[in-house]
Amino acid sequence: MSTKQAQTLMQTESITELAGELFDGGLSCTRAVFQAVTGSNNRELLAMTTGFSCGLGKSGCLCGAVSGGVMALGLRGRGNQSGQLVAAFKAVFQTTCCRGLSKGYHWMSLEHQANCREITVRTTVLVEKILQN
Repeated sequence: MSTKQAQTLMQTESITELAGELFDGGLSCTRAVFQAVTGSNNRELLAMTTGFSCGLGKSGCLCGAVSGGVMALGLRGRGNQSGQLVAAFKAVFQTTCCRGLSKGYHWMSLEHQANCREITVRTTVLVEKILQN
């Protein structure tokens, strides 16, 4: 493994760890992905993530982690690669629908939260892979 590859791997691990910590700290999947990937502390940008959790306004539709990833790609000038994120997410999870991803879990139970945390962390990895290519 080259030095650059090792640095990239360490950076990705750091960002995914941060996403998990942000989620554990009570932030939504959307904000955890967005903030971990972008490093932004801009209040207006972070406020923008609010309505996307729990599947777009708690409707159970598009997963907030995907939304946060798309926002992060856009902020990083790679919004045109959002389709890649959606395709990669579907390849891993079979759906982008929050309701489908949460099927079988009692809403907001510990198991549901653990599932959402895993999705948040794995989405951050997917976004980072796109940004690194």
